[in-house]
Amino acid sequence: MAQPTLGRQVSALEEELGVVLFERVGRGLTLTPSGLELLDHVRAMGEAASAVSLTSFGQSQTIEGKVSIAASETYAAVLLPPIIAKLRVMEPGIEIEIVTSNAPSDLRKREADIAIRNFRPTEPDLIAKKIRDVPARLYATPKYLEKIGNPKLPYDLREADFINIDGSGAFMDGLNMMGLNLTKKNFPVLTKNYLVMWELVKQGVGIGILDGNIGDAEPLVQRVLPDLEPLIFPIWLVAHRELSTSRRIRMVFDLLAEELAK
Repeated sequence: MAQPTLGRQVSALEEELGVVLFERVGRGLTLTPSGLELLDHVRAMGEAASAVSLTSFGQSQTIEGKVSIAASETYAAVLLPPIIAKLRVMEPGIEIEIVTSNAPSDLRKREADIAIRNFRPTEPDLIAKKIRDVPARLYATPKYLEKIGNPKLPYDLREADFINIDGSGAFMDGLNMMGLNLTKKNFPVLTKNYLVMWELVKQGVGIGILDGNIGDAEPLVQRVLPDLEPLIFPIWLVAHRELSTSRRIRMVFDLLAEELAK
């Protein structure tokens, strides 16, 4: 919501309840003691409203209507388009919204109907199907590999540049677990957008990591240290259990499972 709209609604709620919910602290707002006391009750109301919406939506038996799919940038740009093209031919009455984010969508709050994830969900009210395991491999352009001496061993990458995809150091730690001996100086470029990272790799800026099925299909790059064991991660398809009774959600879920498994 826009700030003025939200501000008016908060003011109307405060007037209706007869209490002040927020107070200004510096440039921001913080909950008052009265607001804090009401917070758990309001949160429970929100969860109850979401449950009503999920249950009613799950009862829908029409094959027409909207289905939202959450996926990472790479999967949304590379894996989903041919599947959506096939779906549009099969069921033109289904409208598709692609929610693109590297952060997991909250399916319980209807941020998406179906999600493609690389980890197993733990929430008890979600249904999930493991599609397959995927190898993540290192890639670079032939020109860049020639520039750094055509490395043959992990030690040969000690002076290489990598495109960093997270600022926490987890990416570097994961690579070092693969036998590399890297430090922060090996990561001169940072982006949290995988598509940007992949374009940087294709431009010869440095080395990047990607789903091996996608990377092997790109003619501009090649594997770095082809004999290096890849990182293995799973692909899970996830939906809220209430949506299993919806024909269109089930249809899209099953099609995604079939196509992603190929």
